[in-house]
Amino acid sequence: MLISKKSCCLLLALFITACSYAQQQQNSTPVSLKTLLNSVNQNAPTLLTDSAAIAIKRAMATETRNSWLPNLKLNYQADYGTNNNVAGPYFGFGIIPSNSRGVRPESNTTTVSANVGVAALDWEIYNFGAYGAQNKVANSDIQVQQSQFADSKYQLQAYTIGNYLMLLRLENFLSIQARNIRRNQEIRRSVQSLAKSGVRAGVDTSIAEAELSKARLNYIELNNQLKQVQLQLSAISGLPYQSIVPDTTLEQSLIGTENSLQPSEVDTANHPLINYYKSVYQNSLQREELVKKSYNPKIMLEGAVWGRGSSVDANDHFNSLSSGWGFDRNNYLVGIGVSYNLFDIRRRQLKLRTQRANTDYTRKKLEEQKQLLAVSANQSNVELQTAHERLLEIPHQLKAATDGYRQKLSLYKNGLTDIIELNAALNILYRAETDYVQAKYAYSNALFQKAITENQVSSVLNLLK
Repeated sequence: MLISKKSCCLLLALFITACSYAQQQQNSTPVSLKTLLNSVNQNAPTLLTDSAAIAIKRAMATETRNSWLPNLKLNYQADYGTNNNVAGPYFGFGIIPSNSRGVRPESNTTTVSANVGVAALDWEIYNFGAYGAQNKVANSDIQVQQSQFADSKYQLQAYTIGNYLMLLRLENFLSIQARNIRRNQEIRRSVQSLAKSGVRAGVDTSIAEAELSKARLNYIELNNQLKQVQLQLSAISGLPYQSIVPDTTLEQSLIGTENSLQPSEVDTANHPLINYYKSVYQNSLQREELVKKSYNPKIMLEGAVWGRGSSVDANDHFNSLSSGWGFDRNNYLVGIGVSYNLFDIRRRQLKLRTQRANTDYTRKKLEEQKQLLAVSANQSNVELQTAHERLLEIPHQLKAATDGYRQKLSLYKNGLTDIIELNAALNILYRAETDYVQAKYAYSNALFQKAITENQVSSVLNLLK
């Protein structure tokens, strides 16, 4: 009696779950693959982050373009101290003592006041192409980031398609499992009727209950897997997970597009993955040019105006400290200078060697990706052909399994076979139905994998309703 109550409670819970799921499916409008992809493109967190990274690279390029601006520094200082010097050269240690005025025969530590104001211009007006090379590298950095964004968007598109097909497969599995539950319920009713009449042993009832319970547990597990996939799609699309219900007509539409797709080679000229590695390679080439030109001579425009005042007059009289304010002398200086470090020749060779090694690596990486893409295209063609052949053969298996189950059920009801053989026939039918769902999923997945590899996703989507 206790077992019967538990069974009733479990059946009631499963019935409520199935009804709520069915009601949810009926109330929810199916979300097409195109709609889901559009939502992902607008709301995916990774794409929002990558677009912000592009803005950073653009800001850095603007900063680089303005690196040619001159330095114009304004300086002023007022000082108290002594002017007690001796002749002789020295290297400055950061703080340069005052060296104005001549050397006196005797030491004089009288305090004097002085002030000085300087406006100094420092402008690297020409560096033999270094500015242009810097700007090209900055623009190349933007291109790399944009190519990475496009590749991330394409990979996320492939991820979304894969999960959408997985969602469709799980929903088909749920439908199969619901039918399997109904078949087990039908078998249990037949067993109970035959057991009560004494035609069958009571153990058949226990076996039927166990098979029915197993079918219910499988349904619960499949429903959990479906919700997990819905949650994953919700995280990247921004849609409520309950509303992400796949369009069940997608598989038949894809099967019908087989003859509409034109055979093509891998699009390595416009494939987002290849474009990304191309941009990395071009960026490395631009950095080679930057290394070549960053060690070129630099032509400088220098200019300065300054004024100076002191409490020591031209006759070496130490006047009052207040007389040191204001400018007694004003000067200016304009000049053109050339700067070149001879040891930069060696530094340039070493750095250029390193950069060329990096360029060679990026070039080989580009060729590697092209080869991998070609191999993936061949694999996807083989997988699509295999999936198509499997899809043609599966209906024969499904028909034979259906006929076998119906015959075994009829024989069992007439007492001509046992429950073990009936359950075996039911399992064969269940496997045939799941194989058919798996075959449709494998074909749809292989078709999209081929489209993703050959950069034809938009063409496939345009063929869908």
